[in-house]
Amino acid sequence: MAFLFVLPTWPADVWKTAMTKVAPDLDVRIWPDMGQVEDIDYAAAWLPPSGVLKGLPNLKVIYSLGAGVDAILKDPTLPEGIPIVRVNDDDLTKRMTEYVVLHVLMHHRQQQRIDANQARRIWDSFPTHAASALSVGIMGLGVMGQDSALRLRDLGFRVAGWSRSRKAIEGVECLAGVGEFDQFLAHTDVLVSLLPATAETDGIINRTNIQKLSRKGPFGAPIVINAGRGRQQVDADILTCLNNGELYAATLDVFAVEPLPADSALWAHPRVTITPHTAADSNPEVICAYVHAQIKRHQVGQPLVNLVDRARGY
Repeated sequence: MAFLFVLPTWPADVWKTAMTKVAPDLDVRIWPDMGQVEDIDYAAAWLPPSGVLKGLPNLKVIYSLGAGVDAILKDPTLPEGIPIVRVNDDDLTKRMTEYVVLHVLMHHRQQQRIDANQARRIWDSFPTHAASALSVGIMGLGVMGQDSALRLRDLGFRVAGWSRSRKAIEGVECLAGVGEFDQFLAHTDVLVSLLPATAETDGIINRTNIQKLSRKGPFGAPIVINAGRGRQQVDADILTCLNNGELYAATLDVFAVEPLPADSALWAHPRVTITPHTAADSNPEVICAYVHAQIKRHQVGQPLVNLVDRARGY
């Protein structure tokens, strides 16, 4: 049995070292040096080149090393019938929650204003507001979305969530489906996107939906935080809304093109905070331990955990 990493844009040697540490007896290989492809039973991939996974005749399971699976599902030659498993480790969840809470608080406590005042040596003790003055709406109530919602709730924010299927979270208003989407937006002062990448979520952060967000919060205009997928936001619409006052501020961790081109107007906008797709960075040793545990489960006939529904895209 052999295990293959297919990571053309990641430092695969780092991942091989991590997997070897947690599973010293495992035959770990790195694409394109695959050896006898007939030996490979399991593969972990991110943006696999077309045809690589299809060329593994005895492949049993594909593991996605990120929280999402769109980087694998976009392979047009992805073999049918091979189960795909998402990594859903507590480490990733907590990192995402840290990011969401950090940036909600940054906007809530007006840290950008404080930083600008310090740079100009201005003592400006401006009025502030309680967390309960802001309604935070989270799009996507998977494991990460639910954890972020609970932590924000505990800090005193009014929290709502929207998802494809109905969820129940104590102290969080849960809405679902297309029919309740506008209601969700109308309640939201701070919009957080943790949605999976699907055809239905592409471009969902657009001017039309931004205009439906609440204007009743303390800033008079809404805030957007996108830590989901870059293809969900329309950059031009975000800039337009920022410039005409329809949007107060934005934190963006993901972009349709990464790295974000140096000539993007988002870089220099005073009300935009950019982070380089680091909201929930993958720790190789933690993720490899998770994947190895799932391999052992599969080998003894136990069901796969966090199995991807290809039709839904997550």
